[in-house]
Amino acid sequence: MENKIIKIVEAALKEDIPTIDISSHYLFTEEISSGKFIAKEAGVISGIDVCKETFELVDKDTKFVVLKDNGSIVEKGDIIAKVKGRTRSILMSERVGLNFLQRMSGIASLTRKFVDQTVGFNTKILDTRKTTPLLRLLEKKAVVDGGGTNHRMNLSDMVMLKDNHIKAAGSIIDAVAVVRNNVGRDILIEVEVESIEKFKEALRSDCDVVMLDNMDNKLMLECVILNNHLKILEASGNMTLERIKGVCLTGVDTISVGGLTHSYSSLDISLKF
Repeated sequence: MENKIIKIVEAALKEDIPTIDISSHYLFTEEISSGKFIAKEAGVISGIDVCKETFELVDKDTKFVVLKDNGSIVEKGDIIAKVKGRTRSILMSERVGLNFLQRMSGIASLTRKFVDQTVGFNTKILDTRKTTPLLRLLEKKAVVDGGGTNHRMNLSDMVMLKDNHIKAAGSIIDAVAVVRNNVGRDILIEVEVESIEKFKEALRSDCDVVMLDNMDNKLMLECVILNNHLKILEASGNMTLERIKGVCLTGVDTISVGGLTHSYSSLDISLKF
């Protein structure tokens, strides 16, 4: 597993077990228990590998068997994984492991609902940087498990010139020109626009992607026609599940949905001995 993820799991375990688990430490020593992870609602699994890592970091002798891998669709009552090991170790691992598994599966499940709305279109569902601090790597991993596509991981990955950048720089064309001269062709430049006037200016600039921010479908369609496949077009802003098919019909290339990682509900999963 990626070292960055292991460090996240280690930090979570340290937060939950600063010294000892005083609920289990004095009750159990070498007793052995086994349990099953059970889906209590339908959804998409993500984070089962992170959950497994949690149990194995607490006790390398714990046997964790994955039955439903990341990206798997589960129904209520499905067994996701089985675990067997020292009772004390399992109890110490349970909450942290489930926290990762439930939250990541919640993101993957919501992402899948959005992706399902794009069937028949070439439009991709993107995530954003609206993630939980220090957990972005896991949350974006969950988006991919749900069938979505990662947008930039951080501010160093690609250029995105939003309204405040453009206001401070003076114009879209000037802002793009300055940045392009410094980053070269291997870095994508994206520009945010909210009107047809600004969109036309973006078309004249040397950017690669134009974000159509908070536009209605009629305005987006007008932009798609004007664009004529010149730039990659991303729709953004108030992208609810009910809107996705209509937005796809405009012909945009991608739709970014901040809610994937900030407005999801954890998938209900339990560990039963």
